[in-house]
Amino acid sequence: MRMSTWIRQHVAALRALLVLTAITGIVYPLAVFAIAQLPGLRDTAEGSLIESDGTVVGSSLIGQSFTGKDGNALVQYFQSRPSAAGDGYDPTATAASNLGPESIVDTLDVDPAKVKLSLLSTVCSRSKAVGDREGIDGGRPFCTKDGVGAVLSVIGPRDADGDVSHPVQVVSVNEACPVMPFVATYKGVQVECAKPGEDYSVGRIVPIYGDATTDTPVPSDAVTASGSGLDPHISPRFADIQVTRIANARNISADQVRELVEANTDGRTLGFLGEPRVNVVELNLALDSRYPFRG
Repeated sequence: MRMSTWIRQHVAALRALLVLTAITGIVYPLAVFAIAQLPGLRDTAEGSLIESDGTVVGSSLIGQSFTGKDGNALVQYFQSRPSAAGDGYDPTATAASNLGPESIVDTLDVDPAKVKLSLLSTVCSRSKAVGDREGIDGGRPFCTKDGVGAVLSVIGPRDADGDVSHPVQVVSVNEACPVMPFVATYKGVQVECAKPGEDYSVGRIVPIYGDATTDTPVPSDAVTASGSGLDPHISPRFADIQVTRIANARNISADQVRELVEANTDGRTLGFLGEPRVNVVELNLALDSRYPFRG
C-alpha cells in the first residue's frame, strides 16, 4: 500500500513536471515569439537595430560614446550623457555608480590609480569639461573653478551643535597639494591643501556654496549617468548647448543643426509620461548622412 502511494505521488509529480515544462519551456516562448513578429512590434523585438549602408551600427535603445581614441569628445558629434556601464555604454556591464548626495569627499592618493572621486567632484569635473567644450559657463554651486568639490574639513573644538566656531586647522579636502586652495581663509584660519593619504574626517565637513548660480547652463543629464548606463537620449536643453559647436565643426548653420535635432526629438510618452528627449545615436547618423564631416 505504501509503495503504491509512493508510486502515485511520483507519477503525479512527473506529470506536473512535463506539463509545466511544455507550457513554460515551449508554448510560452513560442507564443511570445509569435506576438513579437506582429507589425509594429518586430523591430523592437529584434533590438531596434540601426543600419547605415547595409551595416548595423547600433541600436536606438542603447547609447554610444562619441569620443576619440584618447577619450576626448569628437567635436563633430553630439555627445551622449555620461555612462557608468563598464568603460561606457557596455551592455554587458549595465550599472549605475551607486554614489549618493552624501558622496562629497574624494579619496586622494599619491598613486593616481587609487584616486576615487566623490559624486560631487565627478559632477563638478564633468560640468567644467562641458562648459569648456561648448564655450559656456560650467560653474555649479559647491564646485571650485578647477572642477572639484568645494569642501572643507574644519578641525577644532566643537560646541553642543557640532559647529567649530574657533578652528585650529582648515583643509580643502578635494584639492591635493601643492595646489592653491579655492578659498584663502575660513573663519580667520588659512586654508590648506590636502595631503594625499591623510584622513581629515576628524574635522567637520563643510561644503562651500560659492558664487555660482543654480541656473547653470549645463543641464543635469550632461553631468550624471543614467541608472542603466545605457540611456541613448539626452534632454533638448543638453542638445541645444551643443548646436554651435556642431555647426562650426561641420561648416553649416545652427538652424540646419537645429532642424535635425527637432527631427530626432521624441515627445512625452503617451503625451504625458516623462519629458521630451533626443536620440543621440540617430541624430549623429542623420548628421553624417545630411552634412558629412570634412575635417
